[in-house]
Amino acid sequence: MKKAFVLCTSALVLFIVVGVILLVGQHGLVSRSSRPIRNTMAAAAAPSSSLQPSAPLCDDAFLLEQAGLVLDAIADRDYTALSKLVHPVRGVTFTPYSTVDPEFDLCFFPDQIADAESDSTVYGWGFTDGRGSRISMTMEEYFDRYVFDADFRDAPEVSIDQVKASGNALENVADVFSGCRFVEYYFPERDSRKGGLDWCALKLVFAPTEKNEWRLVGLIHSEWTI
Repeated sequence: MKKAFVLCTSALVLFIVVGVILLVGQHGLVSRSSRPIRNTMAAAAAPSSSLQPSAPLCDDAFLLEQAGLVLDAIADRDYTALSKLVHPVRGVTFTPYSTVDPEFDLCFFPDQIADAESDSTVYGWGFTDGRGSRISMTMEEYFDRYVFDADFRDAPEVSIDQVKASGNALENVADVFSGCRFVEYYFPERDSRKGGLDWCALKLVFAPTEKNEWRLVGLIHSEWTI
Protein backbone atom coordinates (compact mmCIF):
# COMPACT_ATOMS: atom_id res chain seq x y z
CA MET A 1 0.00 0.00 0.00
CA LYS A 2 2.80 2.35 0.95
CA LYS A 3 4.66 1.45 -2.24
CA ALA A 4 1.60 2.22 -4.35
CA PHE A 5 1.22 5.61 -2.63
CA VAL A 6 4.82 6.50 -3.38
CA LEU A 7 4.41 5.54 -7.03
CA CYS A 8 1.25 7.64 -7.36
CA THR A 9 2.91 10.61 -5.68
CA SER A 10 5.96 10.37 -7.96
CA ALA A 11 3.75 10.15 -11.03
CA LEU A 12 1.81 13.22 -9.90
CA VAL A 13 5.00 15.21 -9.29
CA LEU A 14 6.37 14.18 -12.68
CA PHE A 15 3.11 15.20 -14.35
CA ILE A 16 3.21 18.61 -12.67
CA VAL A 17 6.88 19.19 -13.62
CA VAL A 18 6.27 18.25 -17.26
CA GLY A 19 3.25 20.53 -17.37
CA VAL A 20 5.21 23.46 -16.00
CA ILE A 21 8.03 22.92 -18.52
CA LEU A 22 5.57 22.79 -21.41
CA LEU A 23 3.79 25.91 -20.19
CA VAL A 24 7.00 27.91 -19.81
CA GLY A 25 8.23 26.75 -23.17
CA GLN A 26 4.97 27.75 -24.80
CA HIS A 27 5.08 31.26 -23.31
CA GLY A 28 8.71 31.62 -24.23
CA LEU A 29 7.95 30.74 -27.82
CA VAL A 30 5.07 33.20 -27.96
CA SER A 31 7.24 35.90 -26.44
CA ARG A 32 9.96 35.50 -29.08
CA SER A 33 7.53 35.46 -32.00
CA SER A 34 5.72 38.56 -30.73
CA ARG A 35 8.80 40.81 -30.89
CA PRO A 36 8.52 43.56 -33.55
CA ILE A 37 9.82 42.16 -36.82
CA ARG A 38 10.78 45.61 -38.13
CA ASN A 39 13.53 45.91 -35.49
CA THR A 40 15.09 42.66 -36.65
CA MET A 41 14.78 43.70 -40.28
CA ALA A 42 16.28 47.11 -39.56
CA ALA A 43 19.27 45.53 -37.87
CA ALA A 44 19.79 43.20 -40.80
CA ALA A 45 19.44 45.97 -43.35
CA ALA A 46 21.62 48.52 -41.53
CA PRO A 47 25.08 48.79 -43.12
CA SER A 48 28.14 47.99 -41.07
CA SER A 49 29.63 50.96 -39.21
CA SER A 50 32.88 50.36 -41.09
CA LEU A 51 31.10 51.32 -44.30
CA GLN A 52 29.85 54.59 -42.92
CA PRO A 53 31.74 57.75 -43.98
CA SER A 54 33.74 59.40 -41.20
CA ALA A 55 31.87 62.65 -41.82
CA PRO A 56 28.91 63.74 -43.93
CA LEU A 57 29.95 64.64 -47.45
CA CYS A 58 29.52 68.24 -48.50
CA ASP A 59 27.43 68.82 -51.59
CA ASP A 60 29.07 69.49 -54.94
CA ALA A 61 27.93 73.11 -55.14
CA PHE A 62 29.55 73.94 -51.81
CA LEU A 63 32.72 72.10 -52.80
CA LEU A 64 32.99 74.10 -56.02
CA GLU A 65 32.39 77.30 -54.08
CA GLN A 66 35.23 76.50 -51.68
CA ALA A 67 37.53 75.61 -54.57
CA GLY A 68 36.67 78.88 -56.28
CA LEU A 69 37.59 80.83 -53.16
CA VAL A 70 40.94 79.04 -53.04
CA LEU A 71 41.71 79.87 -56.67
CA ASP A 72 40.70 83.50 -56.20
CA ALA A 73 42.96 83.84 -53.16
CA ILE A 74 45.90 82.28 -55.02
CA ALA A 75 45.33 84.42 -58.12
CA ASP A 76 45.21 87.57 -55.98
CA ARG A 77 48.21 86.45 -53.90
CA ASP A 78 45.97 86.97 -50.90
CA TYR A 79 47.69 84.50 -48.62
CA THR A 80 45.76 85.66 -45.57
CA ALA A 81 42.49 84.71 -47.25
CA LEU A 82 44.03 81.45 -48.45
CA SER A 83 45.22 80.57 -44.95
CA LYS A 84 41.65 80.75 -43.66
CA LEU A 85 40.68 78.05 -46.15
CA VAL A 86 43.46 75.68 -45.09
CA HIS A 87 42.69 72.84 -42.69
CA PRO A 88 43.75 74.01 -39.20
CA VAL A 89 44.99 70.59 -38.04
CA ARG A 90 46.15 68.79 -41.18
CA GLY A 91 47.55 71.78 -43.04
CA VAL A 92 47.91 71.67 -46.83
CA THR A 93 50.28 69.32 -48.66
CA PHE A 94 51.99 70.46 -51.87
CA THR A 95 52.62 67.95 -54.66
CA PRO A 96 54.42 69.14 -57.82
CA TYR A 97 53.81 66.07 -60.04
CA SER A 98 50.55 64.12 -59.55
CA THR A 99 51.89 61.40 -57.24
CA VAL A 100 51.38 62.35 -53.62
CA ASP A 101 54.15 61.27 -51.26
CA PRO A 102 53.06 61.94 -47.66
CA GLU A 103 56.57 61.32 -46.34
CA PHE A 104 58.36 63.81 -48.59
CA ASP A 105 55.82 66.33 -49.89
CA LEU A 106 55.94 69.58 -47.93
CA CYS A 107 53.02 70.49 -45.70
CA PHE A 108 52.27 73.99 -44.41
CA PHE A 109 49.81 75.18 -41.81
CA PRO A 110 47.54 78.24 -41.96
CA ASP A 111 49.91 80.61 -40.14
CA GLN A 112 52.75 79.63 -42.49
CA ILE A 113 50.58 80.16 -45.56
CA ALA A 114 49.57 83.59 -44.28
CA ASP A 115 53.26 84.59 -44.21
CA ALA A 116 54.04 83.24 -47.70
CA GLU A 117 54.72 86.65 -49.23
CA SER A 118 57.30 87.59 -46.60
CA ASP A 119 58.79 84.11 -46.30
CA SER A 120 62.14 84.19 -48.13
CA THR A 121 63.07 80.65 -47.10
CA VAL A 122 64.14 78.44 -50.00
CA TYR A 123 62.50 75.04 -49.55
CA GLY A 124 63.17 71.71 -51.21
CA TRP A 125 59.89 70.69 -52.83
CA GLY A 126 61.04 67.55 -54.58
CA PHE A 127 62.79 66.93 -57.89
CA THR A 128 62.10 68.13 -61.40
CA ASP A 129 60.77 65.60 -63.86
CA GLY A 130 63.32 64.29 -66.36
CA ARG A 131 66.37 66.18 -65.13
CA GLY A 132 66.04 65.12 -61.52
CA SER A 133 67.38 68.40 -60.20
CA ARG A 134 66.14 69.61 -56.85
CA ILE A 135 63.15 71.95 -56.82
CA SER A 136 64.52 74.73 -54.61
CA MET A 137 62.11 77.64 -54.37
CA THR A 138 60.50 80.07 -51.99
CA MET A 139 56.83 79.50 -51.34
CA GLU A 140 55.78 82.26 -53.73
CA GLU A 141 58.06 80.91 -56.45
CA TYR A 142 56.54 77.46 -56.00
CA PHE A 143 53.02 78.89 -56.25
CA ASP A 144 53.96 80.52 -59.56
CA ARG A 145 55.46 77.37 -61.07
CA TYR A 146 53.68 74.39 -59.50
CA VAL A 147 50.33 75.70 -58.34
CA PHE A 148 49.13 78.56 -60.52
CA ASP A 149 51.20 78.13 -63.68
CA ALA A 150 47.92 78.69 -65.52
CA ASP A 151 44.81 80.57 -64.48
CA PHE A 152 42.80 77.52 -63.51
CA ARG A 153 39.70 79.64 -63.05
CA ASP A 154 39.52 79.53 -66.86
CA ALA A 155 40.09 75.78 -67.14
CA PRO A 156 37.82 74.29 -69.83
CA GLU A 157 37.29 71.08 -67.88
CA VAL A 158 36.38 70.82 -64.21
CA SER A 159 35.61 67.54 -62.46
CA ILE A 160 34.69 66.52 -58.93
CA ASP A 161 36.25 63.45 -57.31
CA GLN A 162 37.41 62.30 -60.73
CA VAL A 163 40.85 62.39 -62.34
CA LYS A 164 40.55 63.47 -65.96
CA ALA A 165 44.17 64.45 -66.50
CA SER A 166 46.48 61.46 -66.49
CA GLY A 167 50.02 60.96 -67.73
CA ASN A 168 52.90 58.68 -66.76
CA ALA A 169 52.76 59.61 -63.07
CA LEU A 170 50.73 57.55 -60.62
CA GLU A 171 47.44 59.18 -59.66
CA ASN A 172 46.99 58.25 -56.00
CA VAL A 173 44.92 61.13 -54.64
CA ALA A 174 42.03 58.84 -53.65
CA ASP A 175 44.35 56.48 -51.78
CA VAL A 176 46.36 59.07 -49.87
CA PHE A 177 43.44 61.39 -49.14
CA SER A 178 40.90 58.75 -48.15
CA GLY A 179 37.61 60.22 -46.97
CA CYS A 180 38.34 63.55 -48.67
CA ARG A 181 36.90 65.19 -51.76
CA PHE A 182 38.67 67.03 -54.55
CA VAL A 183 38.08 69.31 -57.51
CA GLU A 184 40.31 69.00 -60.56
CA TYR A 185 40.85 71.86 -63.02
CA TYR A 186 42.23 70.67 -66.35
CA PHE A 187 43.72 72.30 -69.45
CA PRO A 188 44.03 69.60 -72.17
CA GLU A 189 46.40 71.97 -73.95
CA ARG A 190 47.49 75.58 -73.75
CA ASP A 191 49.25 75.94 -77.09
CA SER A 192 47.78 74.02 -80.02
CA ARG A 193 51.23 73.89 -81.67
CA LYS A 194 52.49 71.62 -78.87
CA GLY A 195 50.04 68.83 -79.55
CA GLY A 196 48.78 68.55 -75.98
CA LEU A 197 52.23 68.11 -74.44
CA ASP A 198 51.66 71.27 -72.43
CA TRP A 199 48.56 70.00 -70.65
CA CYS A 200 48.28 70.81 -66.95
CA ALA A 201 45.90 70.26 -64.09
CA LEU A 202 45.43 71.28 -60.49
CA LYS A 203 43.59 69.28 -57.85
CA LEU A 204 42.26 70.98 -54.74
CA VAL A 205 41.67 68.43 -51.99
CA PHE A 206 39.35 69.13 -49.07
CA ALA A 207 38.75 67.37 -45.75
CA PRO A 208 36.28 68.07 -42.94
CA THR A 209 37.32 69.60 -39.64
CA GLU A 210 35.86 68.51 -36.30
CA LYS A 211 33.09 71.04 -36.93
CA ASN A 212 32.50 69.52 -40.39
CA GLU A 213 33.88 72.62 -42.09
CA TRP A 214 35.58 71.48 -45.27
CA ARG A 215 39.07 72.91 -45.60
CA LEU A 216 41.99 72.60 -48.01
CA VAL A 217 44.44 69.74 -47.34
CA GLY A 218 46.08 69.21 -50.72
CA LEU A 219 47.32 71.14 -53.76
CA ILE A 220 48.29 68.59 -56.40
CA HIS A 221 49.82 69.88 -59.62
CA SER A 222 49.92 67.68 -62.71
CA GLU A 223 51.53 68.06 -66.13
CA TRP A 224 53.10 66.01 -68.90
CA THR A 225 56.03 63.99 -67.55
CA ILE A 226 58.69 61.81 -69.13
